[in-house]
Amino acid sequence: MKAKYVLIVSYFYILLFVYAAISKLITFEAFQVQLTQSPLLSAYANIIAYLVLGAELLFALLLCIKTTRLLGLYLSYGLMVAFTLYIYLILNYSDFIPCSCGGILEKMGWIEHLWFNIIVSLLALVALFFLDQKRKRFYLVSILTTIISSLLVILLFLSSEHIIKKENPFIRRYLPHGVVEDDTLDLSVNTFYFSGYNKNKVYLGNSVSPLIFISVDSLLNRVDFTIKIDSTQFEYRYLRLKTDYPNFYLADGSIPIVYKGMLNSHEKTKTTEIFSFREAYFTDYIPLDSTSIAIKSQSSEDYNNILGLINTKTTPRVSLNSTLLESDSDGVFDSDGIFSFSKEHKTLLYTYFYKNKYILISETLDLISQQHTIDTTKAVTITSSKLSTGENKMTTPIRAINKKVVVKNNLLFIVSNSLGQNESKAIWKQASIVDIYDFKKDNYIASFYIYHLGDSKLTDLIVTDHYLYGLFDQKLVRYRMAKSLTDKFQ
Repeated sequence: MKAKYVLIVSYFYILLFVYAAISKLITFEAFQVQLTQSPLLSAYANIIAYLVLGAELLFALLLCIKTTRLLGLYLSYGLMVAFTLYIYLILNYSDFIPCSCGGILEKMGWIEHLWFNIIVSLLALVALFFLDQKRKRFYLVSILTTIISSLLVILLFLSSEHIIKKENPFIRRYLPHGVVEDDTLDLSVNTFYFSGYNKNKVYLGNSVSPLIFISVDSLLNRVDFTIKIDSTQFEYRYLRLKTDYPNFYLADGSIPIVYKGMLNSHEKTKTTEIFSFREAYFTDYIPLDSTSIAIKSQSSEDYNNILGLINTKTTPRVSLNSTLLESDSDGVFDSDGIFSFSKEHKTLLYTYFYKNKYILISETLDLISQQHTIDTTKAVTITSSKLSTGENKMTTPIRAINKKVVVKNNLLFIVSNSLGQNESKAIWKQASIVDIYDFKKDNYIASFYIYHLGDSKLTDLIVTDHYLYGLFDQKLVRYRMAKSLTDKFQ
């Protein structure tokens, strides 16, 4: 009876391993990519794919031969313990739970597969008890096999987490169903952009008609507003709206002038007052609070990008810091980037367009830290020339690696323009890639796709407490975010 049980368990393991190995061989490239998405094994995905496949075939062969069956059972037991602990860590310590990895897993949920692995491991352990007549050896080898298999998985987990989050070799981990399309609003024109949000409302400015803006609530109800300013004295070229509830700002840094108004009134026509006039020229700005805005400007000496503050409560009202931005070549384009601001953490972030770096800055414009994205482009050589009009033009054909950046609490959402390892170029025809970072922990978290809306690509996005909103040509799309993502808002 015991001998039959051992034989049945051995045959079961042979069928299990052969089936699993053949399934992996048929779709080996997909299997490697799926391992890359594992929250625990991403950094070692390529080598583990070969090792697991080889181990399954080798152990099946050992189980077929009577003289090596005992060794085969011990090794099979160790492998199943490793698989079991892997799933346990996925369910309890992973940043997110990935999609299934094919084979039997494809037919089971993670909980079901955990119990399947536990039962199969116990079947092997009982077979070993019957087969190994030396009781001391059985207990010693079983305990050692369990400990070694468990330690190996734990060490792989800790090492992979460190590599992915701190030393990432450009391996993305995609959130399954990171965002799910929920509803769509037709805006009729394609000139809107997100200017900010408050609770359940997002605000959108209009690049062509800058004195018009709209609000859209979570039910996609739209309200239109107009802005009243004194437009008789100045020839505006680029008025840009930024909303920081209960205030809004409308500014043109080429004049330069900044208007300020109130959002929390019921009037559809919003009046304004001058917040700043001809104090500092700037190319971008972002409100920090009701009395100060951060600006991106250019040095009058070498035209390099510099950051500054306009604060109505200080003397002087304008302060500049020329040491925050690093230049590797021309000083203009290579230090160009995007502002974002976390009100919850009172932290200003500046993300470079052309290199894998963003910096954290205090509200007083002091450098807090420098952090990196998972893109491997550390520095690029950019050349530019100054035209007779005073405008700088890039003479080096180069593409920005960070296209769009938004911040929500402690998380940074970056629309990337680069492909990572094991990623197909075909995805660019279907979706935009968004990478997520926790700037408080200096960690890469995960990535997700935002698929094109028909032929329209994502042009802008914003993240609120409960939703992510995207703009596609004339459409505004509301997305629901995965709970594993919203749980990370701090």
